[in-house]
Amino acid sequence: MSDPTTPDVSVVIVSFNTRDLLVDCIETLIAEAGAVSYEIIVVDNASRDGSADRIAERFPQATLIRSATNLGFAAANNLGFESARGRYLVLLNSDAFLEPGALERAVRYMDADPGIGLGGARLIGRDGEWQPSARMFPSLLIELLTLSGLAARFPHSRFFGRFDRTWADPMEPADVDWVPGAFSIIRRDLLARIGDFDEAFFLYYEEVDLCRRIRAAGLRIRYWPDVVVVHIGGESSRTHGDLDMSAAGKGAQLTLWRMRSGLLYYRKHHGWLGAWAVRQLEASWHRVRAWRNRGDDPQRGAKRAESSAIVALLDRAWRETAGGRRSPSRPW
Repeated sequence: MSDPTTPDVSVVIVSFNTRDLLVDCIETLIAEAGAVSYEIIVVDNASRDGSADRIAERFPQATLIRSATNLGFAAANNLGFESARGRYLVLLNSDAFLEPGALERAVRYMDADPGIGLGGARLIGRDGEWQPSARMFPSLLIELLTLSGLAARFPHSRFFGRFDRTWADPMEPADVDWVPGAFSIIRRDLLARIGDFDEAFFLYYEEVDLCRRIRAAGLRIRYWPDVVVVHIGGESSRTHGDLDMSAAGKGAQLTLWRMRSGLLYYRKHHGWLGAWAVRQLEASWHRVRAWRNRGDDPQRGAKRAESSAIVALLDRAWRETAGGRRSPSRPW
């Protein structure tokens, strides 16, 4: 591993109970870094599977930060940023794997265009399937199109497929609103100006908020189709053995976290009315869905129970965030 005084990139990886994938992720990074000089910073979010010990043993050249509690994605990355020396920060999920040339291309593109504040990759699954990689900022219209199923029904429409840009050719580079945090490259000096991740977000929406602030600072968010990263997705959340699994379906705790973060985001960027409106939109949709599925049929009963539970979670998220004004204490 190259170790100049100022490496090209500081690769920050937040770890939570993905030990074996984390090792594969770092080994892939080392194999595919090419001519890019880099340092590796691993922030372990109180993993229970021995992730931190394995990294200390296998990669002594990496900077390992052990957190005593699960800080969440935003705060853990910020902790890693404090140790970073690189010209660029690279966020890399522990279940994400660089394809050949990905890191070299990302650095080259950033060097060539100082107007880019943050860049993202084309994310694919293990079998090469497309994953959403370039998105538009959330809005009430987008929430409605997603809830209604119209976005999924008409993916090739510029209007209905706007959130994930499913209408666009994924092989065409583009300026976009935001990119997922599985892989992104950011100018470190930019964060010194606009601030790091907002730690009010424990999980979800933190990268949306950051990209919004980058755009407000006058820089662009860029999507590159030839920077390819294989992303498995959801591995850390699968290790939450203590998640509340209720009538809202498996993963109800993650749904609650998504709702909390959504309210925080809308309150921050759209005010009280925006936060109230997004809550009412989702709640109203599920109240109608519950009403439509009344009756004794077991399948309808399951849908009714699921929607009723989601409405209850929305009410809980509203109370716990005081209408999007405050973040519950960590860990969520």
